[in-house]
Amino acid sequence: MELDSLLRKATQYGEKTVAVAAAEDEDVLEAVAEALKLNLASFLLFGDEEKIKSLINEKHSGIAESPKLKIFHTKSAALAAEQAVRAVKELKANVLMKGNIPTAGILKAVLNKEYGLRTGNILSHVAVFEVPGFGQFTIVTDAAMNIAPDLNQKAQIVINAVDIARSIGVEKPLVAPIAAVEAVNPAMQATLDAAALTLMNKRGQIKDCIIDGPLALDLAISFEAAEHKGIKSDVAGQADILLVPTIEVGNALYKSLVYFARAKVGAVIAGAKAPIVLTSRADSSESKLYSLALAICSAK
Repeated sequence: MELDSLLRKATQYGEKTVAVAAAEDEDVLEAVAEALKLNLASFLLFGDEEKIKSLINEKHSGIAESPKLKIFHTKSAALAAEQAVRAVKELKANVLMKGNIPTAGILKAVLNKEYGLRTGNILSHVAVFEVPGFGQFTIVTDAAMNIAPDLNQKAQIVINAVDIARSIGVEKPLVAPIAAVEAVNPAMQATLDAAALTLMNKRGQIKDCIIDGPLALDLAISFEAAEHKGIKSDVAGQADILLVPTIEVGNALYKSLVYFARAKVGAVIAGAKAPIVLTSRADSSESKLYSLALAICSAK
């Protein structure tokens, strides 16, 4: 599967609108400009109007007069985040996107009790990779939000990832809770949680997917490795979703795929009332564009 397919898929959902908080960011505006060219969505840009217009005129003059682009001046990044979140809350936008504002700043607005986007579920990071040599998407969660999730939090993280997977056409995703070994070991919490998640899935507590674990990474993605170790599983060798036990594992796996495997990636924060594009400054404009497409596909 190729991430370019998400760009095509995102245009099939009718008119979607993205609210960008603190949009005075060159890389973000580059992704916005490309998205407009591809007719992915309309955009509400909140932030310093003078800086936003200056960047657009300097780099992307072709979108300056686009009817699908509206700019709303705010006096601060915090106010831009509030207004962008309110736009989503009031159904004026379907997706929230982070611009030139710290992650903590936009999450503060997202979690605001008055106008925020809380659902009662945990927020989690879901990354969809196109890995060279693999014929399917590889979804990694959670590489950026939850530091050391407990069993209940892992269950919610799986549910969030399954929702994203289903939105891009993976109807019944195969989920592998990753651990260092494939046997349950009372001294290794990741294996205990993996076994519990597997049982919760079999008893219908986690739906619309198949979970089997614990599985080491090689067993989750390689039929040969699973066969060599004598592992019989509906998930081994073909996992769609890799559930990592901690943020360190997720972060290292994410960056290994990008830098060693040259994988392409799009990612969103799931679990709020609308998907959130929360890319970092290190992410390429291509990655930001794929993240936008993923968010549009998963927006309700």
